Amino acid sequence: MALKQRNEIEEQYTWDFTDIFASDKAWEQAYTEAESLIDTIAEVKGTLGDSAESMKAGLDRIFAASRAMELVYLYSMLRKNVDNGEPKYQAMQGRAVNLTVKFSTACAFLDPEILAIDGERLATMIKDPALATYRHLLEDTDRSRAYTKDAQSEMMLAMLSDAASTASDCFDMLESVDMTFPTITDENGETVTLTHGNFGVFRESGDQRVRRESFEQYFGEFKKYINTFAAMYAGNVKMDNYFTQVRGYASSCEKALFADNVPVSVYDKLVEAVHKGLPTMRRYLELRRRVLGLDELNMYDLYCPMVKDVEMTVTFDEAKELVKKATMPLGEEYQKLLDRAFTERWIDVYENKGKTTGAYACGVFGVHPYVLLNYTDTLDDAYTLAHELGHAMHSYFSDTTQDFPNHDYRIMVAEVASTVNEVLLTRYLLSTETDPARRAYILNHFLEGFRTTVFRQTLFAEFEREAHDLQLSGTPLTAETLNGIYRKLNELYYEGAVINELQDIEWARIPHFYNAFYVYKYATGFCSAVSIAKKILEENGAADYLRFLSTGGSDYPLEELKIAGVDLTKPDTVASALAEFDSALTELEGLL
Repeated sequence: MALKQRNEIEEQYTWDFTDIFASDKAWEQAYTEAESLIDTIAEVKGTLGDSAESMKAGLDRIFAASRAMELVYLYSMLRKNVDNGEPKYQAMQGRAVNLTVKFSTACAFLDPEILAIDGERLATMIKDPALATYRHLLEDTDRSRAYTKDAQSEMMLAMLSDAASTASDCFDMLESVDMTFPTITDENGETVTLTHGNFGVFRESGDQRVRRESFEQYFGEFKKYINTFAAMYAGNVKMDNYFTQVRGYASSCEKALFADNVPVSVYDKLVEAVHKGLPTMRRYLELRRRVLGLDELNMYDLYCPMVKDVEMTVTFDEAKELVKKATMPLGEEYQKLLDRAFTERWIDVYENKGKTTGAYACGVFGVHPYVLLNYTDTLDDAYTLAHELGHAMHSYFSDTTQDFPNHDYRIMVAEVASTVNEVLLTRYLLSTETDPARRAYILNHFLEGFRTTVFRQTLFAEFEREAHDLQLSGTPLTAETLNGIYRKLNELYYEGAVINELQDIEWARIPHFYNAFYVYKYATGFCSAVSIAKKILEENGAADYLRFLSTGGSDYPLEELKIAGVDLTKPDTVASALAEFDSALTELEGLL
């Protein structure tokens, strides 16, 4: 069936853009006003250190421009995303992007000028009540003083940043544009050309021949260029380590974690706890081998469903009710906000021609969050609705509690609220579902979340730290070296499975490795969410959790999580989550 055009989608299932701007004409007026505000930022330069009052006046002006610019940008982005082929909104977003660049350029002086203020004097200024709104921002800026160079050096480092992205840019061009893949024969005997997109579909095939063939052809193509990928990744690691050494950090891992004020010990404790959970992973792999009826489990057998032929159709209306019932423990206010999301058109529900694929939630400060879906009536879609509404409620509570400079939460906590909703949905479904096959399907969904988000991302985290440490110690990062690191980790994490030689080169296809020491946040976020959901359901922890949702970016992630009862400086959170993995696996073993 052909995709509907945008104008064929019923209004109730589309976003209401008038909550941001009444019309495109109003957007044009806002654009002009935002541009004027950005033009006045130049007047702030050189005044920030005069007094607490002048600092406040300067920051007020910068954040007023930021807020105006953000509204202009988000309206154009959301407008374009529901029909990317519409030239009018393509042009509007292009102009909005230019506006964000103009804003960033205008603010380039900000951190250097703040850090040019004597440390003791800045500390005194920060205590002034006039700067209460900006206290956390200024303290966070001051925290980097020890790793900030003189003005000339900072300018040179800034000029180098564009060239430093060359390795990442080359990866994108080779992997996304220049590489092509051979054909395979699908389940129906049809010849199909492999792509990045359909490889994910074929590795979930119930036919092992299709899984193996797609794996061998897809990874085989990466193998052809493995020395090039190794050179690109080595170049990226060299740049990371260069900036680390110039700024005076002990390691690139420490440098990356410093941005969130997270000690390296949190990284260490995650790895340590996950290693203790590996025996449970081995049980899961053995169960998968038995249920699939295989003599041996290969790495290309990890993604196909263990529980087959389970029909779990969930319409959008049914999904709304499921999410409401699952989140009932979060209280009346949360329920009322969900009702608003459903009735006030916060959600763009169905696919149409030209609409952005996948799903996301976007907070709009001073308005409300917007959620994009491409709903197709599956249980996975119901989980996606719960997930994105978790993001949306995090944004709503933060936006309505914090002022604009402190409303935006950091990446490290960004996936917590969304995953809490998913865990609550799993718990609710298991509390009401009696059919063994459907229970097994739900449990398998939960366990796969653990495998791919906790175990796999921690494996990634170990790989990138070992690669950075080796390069820093003077060991060249050749394809052979990188393949060796990855094989050793696969043998540890997937003991009991057959580690195909082609699996050694999987690191070459992971784009996250070009943004070093980022992936561990997926694992800590998932474990935090499992722990928080348990506290909500078993320890009446909803009030603390809602306070966490309201913190935005007003504190560091570790401190915000402590409000919800999670302390990532200790191993308890990850260990507790892995105990949930063990418990769910035990029930699934019984069912299967």
